[in-house]
Amino acid sequence: MPDFSLSLLARRLFFAIAAFAVIGIGLHERQAEAHHGWSSYESEARTLVGPVTALSYANPHGTIEMTAEGKAYQVILAPVSRMNSRGLSAEMLAVGTQVTVVGYVKRDDPGEVRAERISVGGKTIELR
Repeated sequence: MPDFSLSLLARRLFFAIAAFAVIGIGLHERQAEAHHGWSSYESEARTLVGPVTALSYANPHGTIEMTAEGKAYQVILAPVSRMNSRGLSAEMLAVGTQVTVVGYVKRDDPGEVRAERISVGGKTIELR
């Protein structure tokens, strides 16, 4: 009777590696989906005008906090490298600076807005 132990071991090893690869790809896709889950935002853009009350100029996305229409908003901007390359510096978003944000409100958190563009100091910067 032939000895199939090596080929059986090789098949099990192959299937184990394949399973880990599939799991790894699936986790990577879920991570990207969680990071770029823009479907959780409204489809109609809103315009908010008001002063910056806080700034985080850091990756993965910069954020500002601002007040508009008597409410506080956290505005998700773009990655720092994109903001820099398009001419939006941290200094332009200093606390107290008046900004106009066009963006999409998060459906389950109306205090969060994903910005499409921001206008500050007479300059409009596209963020997406």
